[in-house]
Amino acid sequence: MAGTHQQMPRESAIKSIAARVGCPVLCAALKLFYAARRNETPAWARGVMIGAVLYLVTPLDAVPDVLPGIGYADDLSVLMAALATVAAYIDDNVKKAAGETAHRMVKTCRCD
Repeated sequence: MAGTHQQMPRESAIKSIAARVGCPVLCAALKLFYAARRNETPAWARGVMIGAVLYLVTPLDAVPDVLPGIGYADDLSVLMAALATVAAYIDDNVKKAAGETAHRMVKTCRCD
């Protein structure tokens, strides 16, 4: 996938919370990010993907992220719903790019 190793927009924002949110949230967000960049992804699916990733990085949440143990539960729910909705556009290249980026951000993180 061309250009997957470039600095992604808002990567600094994602890096700042990557260790706190955990690997499942990080991997889900990165899969959506890379799938949204594909030319083959239709506009409606791209909107779902971008909306879910923006929900993660914006400070306004249904459940505040600062609450221990449950703060990122709503973020994970939004990301998983988005992944289920657009699963057809998450191909092996997207998974590979997400896994490489997640590992670069958090060395112990491995995406499936």
